[in-house]
Amino acid sequence: MAAAPFELHPQLRADAHALVDLDLSRVLLMDDARYAWLILVPMRAGMSDWIDLPHAGQHRLLDEIELCSRALRIVARPDKLNVAALGNLVPQLHVHVVARHVGDAAWPKPVWGIGERAPYPADTLAARKAQLLAQIEIARRG
Repeated sequence: MAAAPFELHPQLRADAHALVDLDLSRVLLMDDARYAWLILVPMRAGMSDWIDLPHAGQHRLLDEIELCSRALRIVARPDKLNVAALGNLVPQLHVHVVARHVGDAAWPKPVWGIGERAPYPADTLAARKAQLLAQIEIARRG
């Protein structure tokens, strides 16, 4: 029997923009200009927790989190990087990597549930995506 095809959860599709597909994960840019915020979604059906991935996949996901964290660090120059996999509202396995700045809209609290999302204007979105893609490609080669 063939494995079920990967489908992005509708909430993730509604809240974020596709950025790039890595070996394991689809990388999304959260559509909230208040934060530089990436979401990694392993492209495997039926996964809800990190331990649902095979051992090699768990390590691949950690490598991809590192790659995206490095790209965010260069592009956003955060005071702190937050990495979290909650999944309480969206059961599909996904990992948030959020560049945080002292004094941002939620600082020092978590970003979830603070204020209203501020969607990216089209020109800012295009520029942010280009910056992140460039840094992800540099990190992939490095």
